[in-house]
Amino acid sequence: MSSGPDITSLLSLPIENFINMNVAIMEGDRYVDQALEKMKEKGVRSVLVSHQGEVVGIVSKTDILFKVMSQGRNPGKVKLREIMTSPVLAVGPHSTVQETLAMMDKHVVRQLIVTAQSAVLGMVYRDDIFERIHLSTVSTADAALKGTPVCIINPKAIAYIKDLSAAAVVCPYCELPFDSKEALSKHIDRLHTGSGVLEGDVRRTFE
Repeated sequence: MSSGPDITSLLSLPIENFINMNVAIMEGDRYVDQALEKMKEKGVRSVLVSHQGEVVGIVSKTDILFKVMSQGRNPGKVKLREIMTSPVLAVGPHSTVQETLAMMDKHVVRQLIVTAQSAVLGMVYRDDIFERIHLSTVSTADAALKGTPVCIINPKAIAYIKDLSAAAVVCPYCELPFDSKEALSKHIDRLHTGSGVLEGDVRRTFE
């Protein structure tokens, strides 16, 4: 019986393996209340904003919460182009999972669009990636407990592991290296558990 891929192998996979093609795209002149209906209809957490057929921005439920609802603005009178985030952060389909997570961490975002030759292929979500990593971890642990041979350390990752030896601490979730415990703590809070109220708990009110 074969176990799932280990975490190191998952991090080296191209992000195209994680693309969610269920994408909502709306013109910038549409209103926020229409975007909320579209999100609910498609079961997504954001809409891409277009202008003359080209994606020019993105609006998430968090944007709506902080830029519209918390300010007492009427979602039926606020246009998407007024609150969209632009330019849109994107990765190519051959970027690795680790590169994608690093980009999300750097820009403090939970989702990126995946593009190829100016075409939008879909979206990739941080939560989806970590769900896969979690399932892989559980699968590996179960296999080890049952006595199934498991490759705990990928031979191809030996050089990577040596590189990590110079780091003060390593993230237990995604194995990214950090120079201090403080930096690691901020990374885990921001990327793995949600950054307190602003990045985590409040967002869940819309999920």
